[in-house]
Amino acid sequence: MEEGAKIKLREKSSKFIEGTRVGIPIAIGYIPIAITFGLIAKSLGIPNLISIFMSLSVFAGASQFIGVNLIASGATAVEIIMTTFILNFRHFLMSSSLSQKIERTATKRLLSVLAFGITDETFAVASLRNEEKINPWFLLGLNSIAFTSWVLGTCIGIFIGDALPEELKSSMNIALYAMFIGLLIPEIKNSKPAFLVSSIAIGINCLLKWASVFSFISTGWSIIISTIIAALIGAALYKKEGE
Repeated sequence: MEEGAKIKLREKSSKFIEGTRVGIPIAIGYIPIAITFGLIAKSLGIPNLISIFMSLSVFAGASQFIGVNLIASGATAVEIIMTTFILNFRHFLMSSSLSQKIERTATKRLLSVLAFGITDETFAVASLRNEEKINPWFLLGLNSIAFTSWVLGTCIGIFIGDALPEELKSSMNIALYAMFIGLLIPEIKNSKPAFLVSSIAIGINCLLKWASVFSFISTGWSIIISTIIAALIGAALYKKEGE
């Protein structure tokens, strides 16, 4: 190997290791959430391989929690895909933002891998770095340790699930709702738009769920419809307010 190639390889390895080191706190935070996902998926009767494949291919906590719940409720593939798409739409914006900061040395294949691995937390860490450009190998290391911890946590949750009492496994269904409430409350306390949009979404979803005239609408479509309507109303109201 030529000396120049060796230097480039060392630089890439150094940046990858740096990204991995910076991502350790994210990985530590992901493991308990992923364990909870594995336990919930197990308690809902989702096959182990499907749960693991979701963590390998989706790698998005909120979408996976809702996804297994929709699968267990008998939702159609279209409902599950559309709900996941809406929840993950922000990833288009995050990927677009980071693409402007990543060094141009990254190949298209590497950029595709980096885009897949972006999460709210890795995006925040990468975008807040005091560097004009983000090294792609740093971001790969950051994403890799986050991804590995998520898949590892899922496997732990799935395979220790059999050792837990049946009552505890059944009660894990509540963790799904507790997680979303825990994520929602801090946001709506500090943001009037978030409070309004959340309230509208909850109201519409309750109406679609319990009003007999809407009994033909399934759980999956209720989530999709309430999310879209609430987002559109919120965007319209706060656009006018900004003007």
